Amino acid sequence: MNVKYFDHSATTPVKEDVLKSMIPYFSINFGNCSSIYSIGRKSKKAIEESRKLVAESIGAKSKEIYFTSCGSESNNLIIKGICYANRIKGNHIITTKIEHPSVLNTCKKLEMQGFEVTYLNVDENGLVDINQLKNSIRKNTILISVMFANNEIGTIEPINEIGKIAKEQNIIFHTDSVQAIGNVKINVNNLNIDALSMSAHKFYGPKGIGAAYVRKDINFEKIQDGGHQERDKRAGTENVPLIVGLGKAIKISTDEIEKHTNNIRNLRDYYISKIEEEVPNVKLNGDRNKRLPCNANFSFKDVDSEELLLKLDSKGICASAGSACSSGSIKPSHVLTSIGLNSKLAEGALRTTFGEDNTKEDIDYLVECIKEEVKRQRKRSTI
Repeated sequence: MNVKYFDHSATTPVKEDVLKSMIPYFSINFGNCSSIYSIGRKSKKAIEESRKLVAESIGAKSKEIYFTSCGSESNNLIIKGICYANRIKGNHIITTKIEHPSVLNTCKKLEMQGFEVTYLNVDENGLVDINQLKNSIRKNTILISVMFANNEIGTIEPINEIGKIAKEQNIIFHTDSVQAIGNVKINVNNLNIDALSMSAHKFYGPKGIGAAYVRKDINFEKIQDGGHQERDKRAGTENVPLIVGLGKAIKISTDEIEKHTNNIRNLRDYYISKIEEEVPNVKLNGDRNKRLPCNANFSFKDVDSEELLLKLDSKGICASAGSACSSGSIKPSHVLTSIGLNSKLAEGALRTTFGEDNTKEDIDYLVECIKEEVKRQRKRSTI
């Protein structure tokens, strides 16, 4: 069966050029970059070249980039590290109710350690309440952490406005940009971003490698003890092949971002229009305009999304009910309930996220399969 993949926000396939760039560092240039002999120096050079590529992609400096294992680790390192290092200045954090679990659970952990956290509301489109943000700032606020774009509904937050507020109030601003990198042009200086998280497998790189950007004048503590790798901020032998893969993937992504986003935005809009024209009683979740070019999240009335996903899977279609990191949860999505959906609509949500391997013909097939299963489930519910 020919698989039709519509879950690019969960992960993406590794591009052939990315894979090719990694292979020598598994077998030929396999040296530990902490070693002084030649193959060790080659590994060190490769890491620093990738660090430079990551920095250039977001307008940062190489010394502001730290390699991690994933976006979740980057979020942990940045949020915990900044809070621990700045505890003397205050203990208050501001974030939102729709963050990724790696941010929300990190904040909950910090609350257990004496920090105070304000969880901002969002409106029906998933946008942060700016007035609530302003009113939540205290004298002891040390960090604002707001995701760049939501992983479930695709809403892009007003990062520029939040960055300005944080800068004016002398508060550190972090944004989880895991979903945005590769889909949105980002310049950390123009947007007043002090810290940022990313993960390679969201932009056609390998799994198991991420990066954290922290502005050079921001103090943060390491949260993992061991050696002195990553300028003594992240202990552990560097994963050279994956770091090389991340660098290659982000270079390709940066160079091709306009072509990429235009293409998948057209596919997304085509899908949205067909669903709204051909399937009754549906609701588009997230902001219609301020959203990732790849994302379309619909709630289907009187439909069970798990059953819908299984039926689509039997027809060779891969999609999602929400975040890949929260699959298996019996609770409705915290994102969908935060934007005001009742449990029935939240349980009928389907997230489709498009990528470079998709075509309009694929979408036609997807829509037909959705129509068929929605009709079947609704007919059964009326019996």
